[in-house]
Amino acid sequence: MTFSATDHAAMARALALAARGLDTTPPNPRVGCVLIKDGEIVGEGWHRRAGEAHAEIHALRMAGARAQGATAYVSLEPCSHFGRTPPCADALIEAGIARVVAAMEDPNPLVAGRGMARLRAAGIVTEHGLLEAEARELNIGFVSRMARGRPWLRLKAAATLDGKTALNNGVSQWITGAAARRDGHRWRARACAVLTGIGTVREDDPQLTVRDVPCERQPLRILIDARLDVSPQARILQGAPVLIATAVEDAARMAPLLDRGHQFVVTANQAGKVDLPALLQELGRRDINEVHAEAGLKLNGSLLREGCVDELLLYLAPMLAGDLAQGLFNLPELASLQGATRLKIHDLRMLGEDLRLIARPLAAA
Repeated sequence: MTFSATDHAAMARALALAARGLDTTPPNPRVGCVLIKDGEIVGEGWHRRAGEAHAEIHALRMAGARAQGATAYVSLEPCSHFGRTPPCADALIEAGIARVVAAMEDPNPLVAGRGMARLRAAGIVTEHGLLEAEARELNIGFVSRMARGRPWLRLKAAATLDGKTALNNGVSQWITGAAARRDGHRWRARACAVLTGIGTVREDDPQLTVRDVPCERQPLRILIDARLDVSPQARILQGAPVLIATAVEDAARMAPLLDRGHQFVVTANQAGKVDLPALLQELGRRDINEVHAEAGLKLNGSLLREGCVDELLLYLAPMLAGDLAQGLFNLPELASLQGATRLKIHDLRMLGEDLRLIARPLAAA
C-alpha cells in the first residue's frame, strides 16, 4: 500500500496530538485524529482522558460541516462499540467522511478490525498501516495488556559506568545529574503504576510520586512486600492509597493498612515470595497498561529472571564506583555466555553528562 507525502504528514500530526495525552489517557490508548480536506486541516483533536470524548469527536467538532468528504487520519482504528462514549466509527459515518486512514488496527478484542469494517460497509475508503510502528510504541502498554493480558513493565535504574547503583554503605544520591532525574520523572508520569520493593522502602524511604515534571494524574504506587514488613511510617504509605503485593494473608497486619485505604494482592510462589508473573496478570485485570519499576538489585534480578521485564531504562553516569559497590541485578552466576540475557538497544542519548539507554530483552523486543 502506497501513502502520499500528505498522508505521512497528516499521520505524523495525528501521532503528535496523541502524545499530548501521554500521562492523562490511561487506561485508554493515546489517540490523535486529523481531518484533511482539499489539502488543508479542517479539524484535529486528541483523546485527553478516559470517559471524555475520543480524538475523532474533537476533530469532527472542530471541522463541523467541513468534515463532509474529508479524509480522517487516526493513530488507532476508530472504535466500534459502546463504552463510556458512543462508537467513533458511527460518528465518522454520520459526518460524511470519505476516507479513513488508521495507523494500526485496535488490539482490543471489542474492536479488532470491526471499526474499519463498519466504515467500509458504509462506503468509506479505509486503509491502515501508515506509521504503524510509531503508533505501537506510543501505546505499547495498551497493546501489551490487550495482547498478553498484562502490562508492559519498564525497569528504571541509575548506575555508574561499571554498573553500580550505590556504594557498599548504601549511599546513592546522586549518581546521575538533574536532567536524568527529571527525565526519570517523565517516565513515571506516563506510567499507570510505579512499583518498588520493601528493600528499597527500608533503605531509601521513597515517596515514589511524580514531582519534577507537571503531572495531572499520579500513578498508582505498588509495593512488593512478601512478609508485610513495611513500617506504618514509610513515606510510600502517605497520601494516596497504595497497592501492596504480599505472599501472606495476615489479617492483623493488614487491618490498619486497610483502614487507611490501602489495598492488597496476595499471591505466593513456591518459594514463599510474591508471584511476580501472577501479579502482572492481576494488574492487567485492573486495567494497568504500563508499570514503571524502581527497585533494588534483588527485586530487579527477580523481575528479570521471571520474565517480567519488557524494557530497561538505564541512566549511566560517567563515574566508577568499584567492585564492592552495589550492582544492578541479582542474577545467578553463568558458566557460559550462552545463558546471558541478550538485549536489543532501542534508544541511546545523552542527558546532561549522563547516558540514557533503553534496551529490551530479545524476547520482549
